Amino acid sequence: IGMLGVLTDKALQMDIAFKHKGDVIFLIGTSRNDINSSEYLVSYHNVRLSPPPFFDSKEEMEVHNVIKMLIGQKLVCSVHDVSNGGLFMTLIESCLPIGFGFDLTSDSDIRLDAFLFGESQSRVVVSVSPEKQSDFIDFMIKTGVGFTALGHVTKGEMRVDDNSFGFVEDIRKVYSGTLQNIMEGNSCN
Repeated sequence: IGMLGVLTDKALQMDIAFKHKGDVIFLIGTSRNDINSSEYLVSYHNVRLSPPPFFDSKEEMEVHNVIKMLIGQKLVCSVHDVSNGGLFMTLIESCLPIGFGFDLTSDSDIRLDAFLFGESQSRVVVSVSPEKQSDFIDFMIKTGVGFTALGHVTKGEMRVDDNSFGFVEDIRKVYSGTLQNIMEGNSCN
């Protein structure tokens, strides 16, 4: 679903790109042991029919109201919702515009595949400058909306639980060449 709206103050425009090495990455919302209808479930496990991922309209509204306030108070550097491909793809999409990477620690209460690739809704990844981290945390505690510190923005390597998933520039080559390969009838290898 694509949406349009009116931006009353251009200074409050926000994008998905990580801006600075060392910024702290947070997940706003609740992670769940849910891989229903995910790209991961279809692509990796070849399960094409499953229930939709978790969604609660009240929770969704609360998360987006908090995001709007965070942007308004200039407490975040980037904002990106978790959707197709789950958290891992959201992080990659936030890395690609400028070329930064990430180093994060998974939530041990959530299965790793669900944590990284689940597509349950009402979750948003934000990056926060270290100077605003305390203000961000204080604000989030007051809202009562769940949030988790995931890790930080790196120079270009993508790491989860001390395991390297390569460098953003290598992913960029695959990511940017996919459409051309499809148009030319080539495989994406």
